[in-house]
Amino acid sequence: MIRKIINVVILLPLAIILVVFAVANRHFVTASFDPFNPSDPTVGLSLPLFLIIILAVIAGVLVGGATTWVRQGHWRRAARRNQVDAAAARAELSAHRVAPGTQAGRPGMLLRPPA
Repeated sequence: MIRKIINVVILLPLAIILVVFAVANRHFVTASFDPFNPSDPTVGLSLPLFLIIILAVIAGVLVGGATTWVRQGHWRRAARRNQVDAAAARAELSAHRVAPGTQAGRPGMLLRPPA
């Protein structure tokens, strides 16, 4: 419940700001990808300003997420290794557990002689 309230408190204003930003920046601009001749339209895009900025933010989020995912690879590897070790330890423990009334190493032998 609190999570939904926080999402509404954060996401609703962000959505409103994004819509207002998009409406205010509808004019077309040319983004040139040629650093030596920026006036050459063959290596550029003519898009609305808000779209260029939003695409740049999306690209930044994707690059940052990918970088974080790659940098945390050793933690995921360690977690997988620990899961395998824990499963092996559980299997070993269950193999060493004995049924009540039997001795370890001698299955079927009673701890007390029959009366």
